[in-house]
Amino acid sequence: MKLFRNYKNLSDEDLMDLITNKDSKAFSELYDRYSGMMLNYFYRMLWKDREKAEDFMHDIFQKLIEKPEYYDRNKRKFKTWFFSVANNMCKNEYKKQEVRSNTSSGLDESYNVSSKEEAVDRMFDNQMFKEKLLEEVNKLDEKHKEVFVMKYIDELSNQEIADALDINLGTVKSRVFNAIKKISVNLEVYRNELIGGK
Repeated sequence: MKLFRNYKNLSDEDLMDLITNKDSKAFSELYDRYSGMMLNYFYRMLWKDREKAEDFMHDIFQKLIEKPEYYDRNKRKFKTWFFSVANNMCKNEYKKQEVRSNTSSGLDESYNVSSKEEAVDRMFDNQMFKEKLLEEVNKLDEKHKEVFVMKYIDELSNQEIADALDINLGTVKSRVFNAIKKISVNLEVYRNELIGGK
């Protein structure tokens, strides 16, 4: 007799174990948990192209169905691994499109960007500002954009970002800091929100 499972109470990692054993209900539960998150992630990372974002969202779950054994729960949490896969898909698309251009490196190094991350959190409370901010985020180079999106939009911790991108914690903090600094240069009107004194 087959045991009843409450899939909603299972961890992502346990669901992946079941998916490896061809459990379709486990896949449905994981899809419910992450499809919206992945769609939004791809939308922001791939030039706000809704159709492309949907294609990529379906592709990443197709990969999950076809090769669930690629995930190793002993190495990292499912969430960070899944974001790592998504990030690599975006990088491959950037190379394919060859439309990525680096932002100017001629920044004023005298800017003192507040280390208080609450300032960035407050900015997202303002819908009008959010639209302008996302425009500036899309202008960031790849490595700064990915950490900013993961931290402030997908709400991953610095450690989760480090795990997902396979970089050290200090590098994450440095890229977040520099991303905020680059954005603050362009958002003159909101500079007081972004830049604080010591």
